[in-house]
Amino acid sequence: MIKPEEVYKIGRLGKAHGVKGEVSFQFDDDIFDRVDADYLVLDIDGILVPFFMEEYRFRNDTVCLVKFCDIDTQQRAQELTGCDVYFPRALAEEADNDLSLASLVGFTIVSAPDGFPVGIIASIDDTTANILFELEDGRLIPANDDLIVDIDTEHRQIRMNIPEGLLDI
Repeated sequence: MIKPEEVYKIGRLGKAHGVKGEVSFQFDDDIFDRVDADYLVLDIDGILVPFFMEEYRFRNDTVCLVKFCDIDTQQRAQELTGCDVYFPRALAEEADNDLSLASLVGFTIVSAPDGFPVGIIASIDDTTANILFELEDGRLIPANDDLIVDIDTEHRQIRMNIPEGLLDI
């Protein structure tokens, strides 16, 4: 059984495309194209299920069409509409030295000087030029390379030099 901490969200499936089982896939992270992975993990009614990819092709920078194995009809593809799509953390970490921002969701931010846990990253806000880590308690921390001291993928922690007063806002 795949556990939620073993994967991270990279997108969502859209409508079925054509009659042979293809489905549109809107993605935030193209890790599935950069790392040799045969499958993606879909959230089917709260259960994480691996689906092996037969093929995929890009429509633009954020959408591709995916054909999963054993999904051979438009009706079967429609059943997948709206499913969140996840990627295995282990594959991303072993094959890609440059971690994507999406893979950092669930990591704990730790204050570099004193080791004090600040919070857990709930999401990444990349809607503006200044990318932010949004913590589970709603606080925002700039995801600036100058503030990040170390990323420990084994312990899922990010040590950061957080400016004084930032956590008081």
